[in-house]
Amino acid sequence: MPKLKRIKRQWIYVVLLFILFVMVLGLNSRLSEYLRLSSQKEEMGEKIIRLESTQIALETQIAYANSDKAVEEWARTYERKVLPGDQVIIPLPLGDVTQEVNYLPTLNPREQENWQIWWDLFFE
Repeated sequence: MPKLKRIKRQWIYVVLLFILFVMVLGLNSRLSEYLRLSSQKEEMGEKIIRLESTQIALETQIAYANSDKAVEEWARTYERKVLPGDQVIIPLPLGDVTQEVNYLPTLNPREQENWQIWWDLFFE
């Protein structure tokens, strides 16, 4: 009988060790899943911050584009519109006057013999 009792205990220990092993494997898989999801959460948080800043920048551009200042700037810059009371200055061409062109004289290289070129290279 005591031997049978000991064998039962051993089997109970083996079963408990097996259950503990399975639980540790489950815990390991859960921890790896937790770490993966945590890193994804951080990435998504950074992406959300970037998208929110992009949204703010776009909303600012839309607000400026809808403002009177943007319309006036566009009209004055691209369409050359003026307000009443502005003094318009239109440059006029000078007529038939052509500007004088100053040409630089071109230098003609003088021909030298080889010994003169070497002499100039080393001694001058």
